[in-house]
Amino acid sequence: METLTKDIQNKTTPSEALNRLKEGNKRFVSQTVLSRNFSEQVQITSNGQAPFAVVLGCIDSRAPLELIFDQGVGDIFGARVAGNIINEDVLGSLEYSCKVAGSKLIVVLGHTKCGAVTAACNNVELGNVTALLNKIKPAVNAIGGEMTLENIEAVAIKNVELSIEQIKKESPILAEMEQNDEIKIIGASYSVETGEVTFL
Repeated sequence: METLTKDIQNKTTPSEALNRLKEGNKRFVSQTVLSRNFSEQVQITSNGQAPFAVVLGCIDSRAPLELIFDQGVGDIFGARVAGNIINEDVLGSLEYSCKVAGSKLIVVLGHTKCGAVTAACNNVELGNVTALLNKIKPAVNAIGGEMTLENIEAVAIKNVELSIEQIKKESPILAEMEQNDEIKIIGASYSVETGEVTFL
C-alpha cells in the first residue's frame, strides 16, 4: 500500500476520501486489512505528511481510528476527545488539518455504548468531567424523555449531528471550504459490537 504524498492528496476529491474510509472499514470488518510496511511509512512520512481526512472521534479504547478504517502511518489525522465534542482547540485542529495541511474530509465519529454520552444522560458531575459533559447536554435535551438504552444511543447520534452544526457555525473557514466543495463534513457512528461504521 503506497504512502500518501502531497501529489496524491491534492488529486483526491472529498468523495474519494470518503470512499477510501468506507472501503477501509469494510476491510476491517471482513478481516481483510491491507499489508503495510510501517517502518517504511515512518521513514517516508518523516519528511512531511499529507493525510486525506481528519476524523474526530471519542477517546474510547474500542474505537482506534486508524485500525477501524484500515489506514496506515500518515493517512489520516486523528482528533480524539471524550464524547467527540467540539471546543476551540478541536476546531483549531480541524482547521489546521484542512486549510493548512490539505485534508479533504472531516468525519465526526460517534459510537455505540459511549461512556461520555451515557454519563451526560445520567447527569454525572465530577471535576472537569462536568464541563465536558455539559457540551453533550444539548443532544440530551434534544432527545428528551426517559434515558433508556435506546434513547442514549439516539443522543449519541444527535451529538454527532449537533457537533457538525457547531463546526459549520463556529468555523467560517471550514464552512467556506465546504461551500466551495474543497472538503466534506459528515457524521458517522461506529458499532463497538460489530466494528462497522455507519455514515449518517
